Amino acid sequence: MKRWCHRLSILLLIIVSSTHMSDAQAQAPAHLHGATDTSVATVSPQGHISGREEESSEGTDFSEFHHHVAGLFIVVFGLAELGHALRYPLPLWTRFMLPGALTAIGLLVLFENDHSAWPIRSLDVLDTVRSQDQELIEHKLYGVLALVIAFFETLRRSGKGWQPLAAAPLILLTLAGSLWLFVHSHGEHPAFAKIQFQHSLLGIVGIGAALSKGFASWLPSASPHVTTRWEITWAGSEILFGVLLLVYSE
Repeated sequence: MKRWCHRLSILLLIIVSSTHMSDAQAQAPAHLHGATDTSVATVSPQGHISGREEESSEGTDFSEFHHHVAGLFIVVFGLAELGHALRYPLPLWTRFMLPGALTAIGLLVLFENDHSAWPIRSLDVLDTVRSQDQELIEHKLYGVLALVIAFFETLRRSGKGWQPLAAAPLILLTLAGSLWLFVHSHGEHPAFAKIQFQHSLLGIVGIGAALSKGFASWLPSASPHVTTRWEITWAGSEILFGVLLLVYSE
């Protein structure tokens, strides 16, 4: 267990360092261009030209805050998953931390994630669906995806489908959401390269989490020891995913 913790600590240190290096590189061109480029126009978090630097900064802070909140929820349920994988005597209700956390994240993303949409701005739910803002629509679909996983996991963990096939929504939708991160659009955001780098890291970790859960659930003739190791890898990947969201910045 100490060896696992040591490896995880080194990996976290490398990723956090890489994120900060990417931040410095992303900021360098803006610094070299000076105030002339900034005075022409600024880009809002949804990729629209706003002409108001204050609005862009406000939206960026709003976006980062919600990424950090989601990261906190994921770290919490990841720790619960790790405790169960290691067979710690946790209370029965901790099995529902994953669907509970995903429900909270799904509602957060659906109703409060985007600075230009309802309820922060006048753009209501129907206008959001009809809008041509790809990033906005994708965020809402991520919220729906989280809620769907939460629904099926609540059923599975309440004893209404513990057969291996019942884990399919969690595994397949986690995999789909992770792959989606590689093409998730942020329009013409000034920190586009940095955001894409962070999304790629999240996508890689998410794919690892989905595959680990798949092996733990469906690997033929796997011994209990092997299954436990895959469950630990699944939980560790989710914790790492949450940590990446906690250090996410634009």
